[in-house]
Amino acid sequence: MHLKAIAFVIVMTIGVLGIVSAGARARTSTVTVFDAAADYKTMKCGTCHGAKAEKKFDPAKSDDEHVQIILKGKKPAKPPNMPGYEAKGVTADQAKALLDYMKSLRQ
Repeated sequence: MHLKAIAFVIVMTIGVLGIVSAGARARTSTVTVFDAAADYKTMKCGTCHGAKAEKKFDPAKSDDEHVQIILKGKKPAKPPNMPGYEAKGVTADQAKALLDYMKSLRQ
């Protein structure tokens, strides 16, 4: 009988630890979906580029060049400067999504 009690306590302890661990994972793992259209507005891209991405956009540049500008920023001869968004957490894939969204606005 003594072994059954010990086994019961061990099983209950493992169960409680599993529940606590799952709760901690649920609180710390937040998945944020990147929405280029919403982020174009949130990051205030339209302030400089316009609602239709008609300003300060060089269609002669390659997609890779544009992605690097989004990530690293650009300092033209006169302000305003394009900030680098990589430091703000934007990935290369997200920068490409922003570029694709800007291109769609221009059509």
